[in-house]
Amino acid sequence: MSFIIKPLITEKMTNITEKSSTERTFKAKTGKNRGEMVTKKAHAKYGFIVKPQANKVEIAKEVEGLYNVTVESVNTIRYAGKRSSRYTKAGLVRGHKNAFKKAIVTLKEGDSIDFYSNIQ
Repeated sequence: MSFIIKPLITEKMTNITEKSSTERTFKAKTGKNRGEMVTKKAHAKYGFIVKPQANKVEIAKEVEGLYNVTVESVNTIRYAGKRSSRYTKAGLVRGHKNAFKKAIVTLKEGDSIDFYSNIQ
C-alpha cells in the first residue's frame, strides 16, 4: 500500500532542506571539546504529503524503498481543513480546504533525494 501521495517541492520546503544541509559552527556543550567551536553538517530534510492513516515506520520504509536512502527520523504534522469564502460577481462562494498530513523525513548524512532525475 502506498502511503506517500506526493513530495513537497515548494520554495519553503526547499529552503528548509538547504538550510538544514549547510555546515554550522557552534560551541560544544559536552565531551572533550567543551566550549570549543565545532563545525558540523546537518542532515538533509525532505517533506512529503502522506495519507492520514500512515505512521512514521511505514513512511520511513516507503521512502527507503522508493529512493534508496537511509532514513534517520520522521516527523509528522497534521493540518486541519480550513473554511474559506470569497466574494464574486455571483455572490458569496463558500467552501473548504482539505485536511492533510505532512511528513518531514531526515536522511542519513551524505544521502540526498533528487526529485528531478527522471524528468525528460
